[in-house]
Amino acid sequence: MTGSVSPLRVGLVGYGLAGSVFHAPLIAATEGLVLDTIVTSSPERREQARAEFPDVRFADTAEDLWTRSASSALDLVVVASPNKTHVPLATAALRAGLPVVVDKPIAGTAAEAHELADLADERGLLLSVFQNRRWDNDFLTLRKLIDDGELGDIWRFESRFERWRPQLKGGWRESGDPNEFGGLLYDLGSHVVDQALFLFGRVVSVYAESDVRRPGAATDDDTFLALTHANGVRSHLYVSATTAQLGPRFRVLGSSAGYVKYGLDPQEASLRDGERPTPLEPWGIEPEHLWGTVGSGESPLTGGGRPEPTLPGAYPAYYAAIAAALHDGAPNPVTAREAAATLDVLEAARRSAQEGVTVTL
Repeated sequence: MTGSVSPLRVGLVGYGLAGSVFHAPLIAATEGLVLDTIVTSSPERREQARAEFPDVRFADTAEDLWTRSASSALDLVVVASPNKTHVPLATAALRAGLPVVVDKPIAGTAAEAHELADLADERGLLLSVFQNRRWDNDFLTLRKLIDDGELGDIWRFESRFERWRPQLKGGWRESGDPNEFGGLLYDLGSHVVDQALFLFGRVVSVYAESDVRRPGAATDDDTFLALTHANGVRSHLYVSATTAQLGPRFRVLGSSAGYVKYGLDPQEASLRDGERPTPLEPWGIEPEHLWGTVGSGESPLTGGGRPEPTLPGAYPAYYAAIAAALHDGAPNPVTAREAAATLDVLEAARRSAQEGVTVTL
């Protein structure tokens, strides 16, 4: 991609948490993309967006974007609205001839994800899913350790996305309405399952425990998944809002060594605080005292092993890959088929938890 290519004009649907904290800043920071239009009817959100992006335009409804697409006024639509709107909005955008990025989860079921992928294939359009946690600092570090053979053959992958939020926050993410696809299984679970599949491939069986712990909660807030991969790796995944003592983000055990890493990638916190990625400037860096440990026969408490420098996080790489895919035909960074595989696991986990059985895929 060269600097002489006109930037792609992006329409962003939704300016809540996903739109304002993740998508808008990352789009604006990406060479080859320009944030053209934000769909929100909220005066407060428009004021918030205009303060950071003074040249952005606004639309009240997504239908306004399809009208603009007819006159070639947009080149890409990003769907960052509530989960239940992902499928209808992505469908409408593809039928309007627009490439689409959809926040995770792309849909409520794997079948819907495949239908969207089929529509994109029929129209010859990009359809990508924003699985930003593939570019977390700790995940990039773990990938390097595995690729370099530092851990040997991987036997067990433990991944935790845990929080201590004993009070409900409200909103659709905590809604018990099945049409909202709320709850942690589909929210944080989309991240940890996607990471497990990306590292270790196809899953052949799923066991899950899912609970509603907090008073007044209407959907799962404490969930565990045990996955068996076709290659023999076992993944134990935890997502919770009720964890009073947080476990390691990763505990990965191999035939030669293990990797233990505490703490969350700093990029979300930085974006929430108003920091923005800038070319050639440090981004996603974490202090040395938070580095993970590689070793065998010991624990972080008793010593042993060696500190493993954490690679910088790289959320901007996702939209850079989107720009390259649209400008130059580079690979789609996260396909809808991959997202469908994640949904297969999430659906199996929900059935397992409800029926108390292990589900074979």
